[in-house]
Amino acid sequence: MTQFQGFPSEAFQFFIEIVHNNNKEWFEEHKPDFKKYVQLPAQQFVEALGERLETLAPDIRHDTKLNGSGSIMRIYRDVRFSKDKTPYKTNLGISWWEGSGKKMEEPGYFFHLDRDGAWFAGGMYAFSKEVMAAYRKAVDDKQGATLEKAVARAELAGLEISGIGKYSRVPRDFNKEHPRAELLKRKGIVAVSAGIPPEVVMTPELVDVCFEHAKAILPLHQWLVSIRSSS
Repeated sequence: MTQFQGFPSEAFQFFIEIVHNNNKEWFEEHKPDFKKYVQLPAQQFVEALGERLETLAPDIRHDTKLNGSGSIMRIYRDVRFSKDKTPYKTNLGISWWEGSGKKMEEPGYFFHLDRDGAWFAGGMYAFSKEVMAAYRKAVDDKQGATLEKAVARAELAGLEISGIGKYSRVPRDFNKEHPRAELLKRKGIVAVSAGIPPEVVMTPELVDVCFEHAKAILPLHQWLVSIRSSS
């Protein structure tokens, strides 16, 4: 088992400071702190939780590379099409995914850390055109009842159902009075935990907390894996 001791208090301090010093000069000066207090424990966390997630979903994938191709998101922002030209993200993003495609296009689990604490989630934040078609077909079919049960289990465990958003109307070609109309409107679907406080994030207990959330999200994850394979 990979040893993870928690994210140190210095990780929170780094994100507090970068909010107010989001520039290349400050970041280059504090890059050693970023590597030591954010990236290194992040790699340990990826492995530790990844090993646990494999007991739920044997085909889950994770990778400790730091170049953006692995589980750990790069801190550098893509500012080409953004009005906000600050060069760095003020949070850490981590993912574990299932499927042969790009990580953000597959069902998976997600971890977010910033200066205030963390949260854990699972699902697909935004559907591609192909996945959207398969999702709607499944929701309309008998598989839709299975999704309802998966959503209900997540909500019962205290998770919030979210995603990139919803359409205002039931999609064309579906009954406006469909019993699963709200699910049909979704553009993506994720189950998101309540905030995980710093005092937990700074301990090995973080792995256990996220694993418990992952178990509650598992039926949703499995449902999305099944429809993703048919898209």
